[in-house]
Amino acid sequence: MAQSGSFWAVFVVVAILGVAAANAQLSPTFYATKCPGAVAKSAEVVRTWILKDRSMAPALLRLHFHDCFVRGCDASVLLDSTIANSGEKDADGNKNSLRGFEIIDDVKAKIEALCPGVVSCADILALAARDAMQVFGGLNYTVPLGRRDGVSSFAWEANNNLPPPFADWTKLMSIFSTKGLSSKDLVVLSGAHTVGFTRCSTIQSRLYNFSTTIPTDPTLDPSFVPLLKSRCKFGSSGIVMMDLSKTTDTWDFNYYSNVLKGRSLFQSDDALKRTTEGLKLVQAENKAGGPFSADFAASMIKMGNIQVLTGTSGQIRKKCRVVNA
Repeated sequence: MAQSGSFWAVFVVVAILGVAAANAQLSPTFYATKCPGAVAKSAEVVRTWILKDRSMAPALLRLHFHDCFVRGCDASVLLDSTIANSGEKDADGNKNSLRGFEIIDDVKAKIEALCPGVVSCADILALAARDAMQVFGGLNYTVPLGRRDGVSSFAWEANNNLPPPFADWTKLMSIFSTKGLSSKDLVVLSGAHTVGFTRCSTIQSRLYNFSTTIPTDPTLDPSFVPLLKSRCKFGSSGIVMMDLSKTTDTWDFNYYSNVLKGRSLFQSDDALKRTTEGLKLVQAENKAGGPFSADFAASMIKMGNIQVLTGTSGQIRKKCRVVNA
């Protein structure tokens, strides 16, 4: 993962109409007078980290996603668990899986040095995801700002709200529609699986224990199974690249080609083509020079508006891992 992929710039200006009043308060220029150096400082710090380890870019993208799908985009995923409470970090889909917390801590510390108590951890998460993917693969979009930080985090809420890797279309749409996201958002945001890694434990049952009579999921391309099993042997606790058609992790639309060929890793990925609506959306994104990057940017902005706290709600945490005393 030392090599850089294809770079391009996608600049998206999105006007979000008909959203809740709180969401409408977000603005790309929110810190223009309150902390004019914040956005540039985030980009600077994140760039330094990603140039050292490109694998952290998809990790930051995932961190932002996992935050927004639980309690909205309020940085609740960053809060440490306590003796009295298991936070989102300890949820089934997050524990020993989410990465990038130290990067967010670094960005927060450096921005706090510029403007103490002004920039929220929730906004830093949104910026870091964009900044990381810009360095990783040229993806760029405008991030509306003005979120405030939540003060609660519960593992059980993450378990109930994060899309599981074995979900079917109906389950996925139920989760996404609850967040105000459309079927197109579902298909487009799932395209993030064109980069990054997953743990072999996540796909063990699909490879070796699919049912009592069928050991391997028959929806997988039979010619792909030997490669996947060689990377994730029975009982393996290792990691595997989400897109095994590439030797280097790159930002592209290839995920959709893998879905259509039966070479996507999660059952939830394969599920996207199992309805007429989903199949059409997958095919629309599976085009060279097509809409994927622009569509992804627009859906990221939309996702970043889920249940945001603004005004006097929540707080601006001094440190992202703990609520203010």
